[in-house]
Amino acid sequence: MPEAAKPTARAIKKEAAYADQQRAVAELCSTATIRSRAAALLARARRGESAWFTINDGAMVTTAALVAELTQARYPDLKIPYHSRWRHFEVGGVDRLAQLNQALGAASARDRARTQIDLALVSVLLDAGAGPDWTYQEAADGERPAHSYSRSEGLGVASFHAFMAGLFSSDPAKPLQADAQSLQAVTAEQLGAAFQVTPGNPLIGLEGRAALLRRLGHALQDQPALFGQTARPGGLFDQLTQAGKNCVDAHALLSLLLTGLAPIWPAQNTLHGVALGDCWRHPAAGADQPDLSAGWMPFHKLSQWLTYSLLEPFEWAGVRVEGLDALTGLPEYRNGGLFLDAGVLQLKDPAQAQSLHAAGDELIVEWRALTVALLDELAPLVREQLGLSAEQMPLACVLEGGTWAAGRALAQQLHAGQPPLNIVSDGTVF
Repeated sequence: MPEAAKPTARAIKKEAAYADQQRAVAELCSTATIRSRAAALLARARRGESAWFTINDGAMVTTAALVAELTQARYPDLKIPYHSRWRHFEVGGVDRLAQLNQALGAASARDRARTQIDLALVSVLLDAGAGPDWTYQEAADGERPAHSYSRSEGLGVASFHAFMAGLFSSDPAKPLQADAQSLQAVTAEQLGAAFQVTPGNPLIGLEGRAALLRRLGHALQDQPALFGQTARPGGLFDQLTQAGKNCVDAHALLSLLLTGLAPIWPAQNTLHGVALGDCWRHPAAGADQPDLSAGWMPFHKLSQWLTYSLLEPFEWAGVRVEGLDALTGLPEYRNGGLFLDAGVLQLKDPAQAQSLHAAGDELIVEWRALTVALLDELAPLVREQLGLSAEQMPLACVLEGGTWAAGRALAQQLHAGQPPLNIVSDGTVF
């Protein structure tokens, strides 16, 4: 090689640093990393080394019994669907999927899947905690009277009707879609009107939700290879079913979402300029790793909730989903609250329950990590109580059966529905 063509030491160093960065980002986008680091933090807490929590393993059996009992009550035939946004579209016994499909008329199975993905993705991004004072009133329909919904169910119903009304479409002739042009123009005022927000009916994080949708619009526009020339979330269906492929891997879908949606997350968590999304600092997370990922605890809760919520549109279109249990349990305040309220997790300083915490506080990061690890340990105990195998009741069904509902039920009994820890929400994480 001629002397002039040889890379300089500085260029070699820069290339090596970039490679290290890419490896670290890939590590933090893997659910295997989420699981291993969460399990390590749980083992650490069991050794008494956590600054925040002690673990009462004796409470796991009674917690599993509570979850199993509630699962049996909610699904007596034990045919448990996935924990996904589509359950919220069924609230009140209303088959809103049927309403959507009826509005789509003679659309093909693939077109229906694209529309269902558009709806689910936008709705999930609007699903962070609503706060205790917000409700959405669904209008009467025929013999069905008007009804008010709150929290996640209310957000689901509100976003469903906003979608049906064409709020997220730039084409009046095609209202049942979400596209880049319309999403880029969404304002907090428009969203507030659709969600019936008033001074007396406040929704936490309204500005943050609208900003998130605008960033989604730009991400769709900037990645035609992933989202297609139509710049719609439904373009993911075409990406994953190229060449007639009729099988989708759950983690592959998550990976696409993490790549495609990386630009939309708040930028406070970055690694050398790369946005990490729902990934937070904890000094003991991956502390043994000799790379740039050390000290980070990834969760990707909203992306995994979104993955769970996109599985059914693929299946309804005849595309098989595999590798479901590669996804983790969802570390949000209902699942996390279950373990605190059931006594599996105990605060070393009970006064922390009265304080206000940020999502990045070490206590909250550790709480979420312990939740992921404990959900993995709880799942087989629940299956044993119900006499079901892992194949019959994957983790997505344990959550639905399940842990989320049990967390809500205990919160209602103990805190008037409020979570056991108080977290500041900007509408994008919790």
